[in-house]
Amino acid sequence: MSWLTDPQIWASFVTLSALEIVLGVDNVVFISLVAMKLPKAQRFKARLIGLAGALVMRVGFLASVVWLAKLKTPFAYLGSFGLSWHDVIMFGGGGFLLYKATIEIHEMMEGAEHDTGPRKAHGFLGTIVQIMMLDLVFSIDSVMTAVGMTQNLPVMIAAIVLAIIVMLVAAEGLGRFIEAHPTTKMLALAFLILIGTTLVAEGAHHHFDRTYLYVAIAFSAFVEILNVAFHERTEKRKKHAHGGAAHALKPEDARSVR
Repeated sequence: MSWLTDPQIWASFVTLSALEIVLGVDNVVFISLVAMKLPKAQRFKARLIGLAGALVMRVGFLASVVWLAKLKTPFAYLGSFGLSWHDVIMFGGGGFLLYKATIEIHEMMEGAEHDTGPRKAHGFLGTIVQIMMLDLVFSIDSVMTAVGMTQNLPVMIAAIVLAIIVMLVAAEGLGRFIEAHPTTKMLALAFLILIGTTLVAEGAHHHFDRTYLYVAIAFSAFVEILNVAFHERTEKRKKHAHGGAAHALKPEDARSVR
């Protein structure tokens, strides 16, 4: 039990947990949106099962670090471009996010958000599969980062478990916020397009600091929250003004009746 008093282990855990949570921001946005297609009674269960499966995959990745590292080894060359399985996964995940976000935006613009046609067949199981598959895409670089920071497997697993729990709680809160304020859904879908474009770019070996991406997302979310607060305050003032005007008219109405 000496690890309980080892400051180096705790420092590694805190740093790695913070990093895993930040890297999970894009995953939280996707999980919140995809679970909204389900009935309210099924949403938490779908997120829980999907993230539990994602946790198993991430721990499996940690147990096979050597194999995970080989994903970046090119298996084919297109001219001077070396194509690896990591690139294929980034292309696939990014392409799916772009497709998913584009379809959702189209439905919002066309007013088909509550369509009960063939797309509803995806249902509960389809939502779980989507959560797990997208987490597979997001977790590759996340796990590789964890391995680069510490070689202590229990610390890495503990940090990933904490990050998954935070994602579960954050997705629940974000989903409720988006449902209560529908205008924010368009912003969330725009985030998915931005993230999908980033993944495709990484698959094409165009790497850049993701800090800029997260800062842009945080700034946009902050502005949208201010807009929502301003809109709600304006609506309250209008209702109060109309209520006061109606109340002020009552004596006049009474005199006119007399």
